[in-house]
Amino acid sequence: MSNHTFKSGFVSIIGRPNVGKSTFLNRVIGQKIAIMSDKPQTTRNKIQGVYTEDEAQIVFIDTPGIHKPKHKLGDFMMKVAQNTLKEVDLVLFMVNAAEGLGRGDEFIIERLKETKTPVFLVINKIDEIHPDELFTIITTYKDLYPFAEIIPISALQGNNVERLLEQIKKVLPEGPQYYPANQVTDHPERFIITELIREKVLHSTREEIPHSIAVVMDSMQKRDNGAIYVGATIIVERDSQKGIVIGKQGKMLKEVGRKARADIEALLGSRVFLELWVKVQKDWRNRSSHLRDYGFREDEY
Repeated sequence: MSNHTFKSGFVSIIGRPNVGKSTFLNRVIGQKIAIMSDKPQTTRNKIQGVYTEDEAQIVFIDTPGIHKPKHKLGDFMMKVAQNTLKEVDLVLFMVNAAEGLGRGDEFIIERLKETKTPVFLVINKIDEIHPDELFTIITTYKDLYPFAEIIPISALQGNNVERLLEQIKKVLPEGPQYYPANQVTDHPERFIITELIREKVLHSTREEIPHSIAVVMDSMQKRDNGAIYVGATIIVERDSQKGIVIGKQGKMLKEVGRKARADIEALLGSRVFLELWVKVQKDWRNRSSHLRDYGFREDEY
């Protein structure tokens, strides 16, 4: 390490659903730790991503998209997102350049007015608009809140992401290295594996399955031949959804398993044998006991 002081801190990424928070986090960390989908409300827990270099460590917290809750799971997700505002050194408020200011953004800005934490406005998806439109977007948001910085980026293409990281490092306090340099997340591998499986279900079933699925790890063990056996259950709310996830002659479930296995093998650096089941648990998103069983524990936040 050089003579420079070491800077570290916690940075929360908030925004409406589907503005690209997880895409940004995966871009910065350099590998997939948050699942990505073009469907809103993909992220359900706080995903901590750790970015480390010689003179700084930034711990990013990717929160669920802030939205009006429709069930107990929604309440849980909102509580997680809002609580992180109190715990961090900097807030990144991410908006979608292609969508413009919405009621959801105004709702978040009202929450931001209650915090003393500095806030950067990050205008994402600038690759989807004409450059001339950017000035109007910046002016619109600038009139609503005194942002410490306003930085346009494309998380997908990487445009301006390095500049954003430089600005973040400028505002972080001097501090310790919280995590080892080679650690990219505080979540255990089992959690990431269930998220990768859930992502593949969302991708493969498209609009037919809403966010009424959860994935539970049943077992994970190393076999004598060096391969890792993973058994997991996909939870749905209705019998019709079970049929969709399994597909005709099991075709959909096989496809989900094939794609998930490739990602899990990349994560673990080992050959993986993946076995998946599908189970119906009616109205699980509104039942506290099921939410706890599937990893959504309010007492952790």
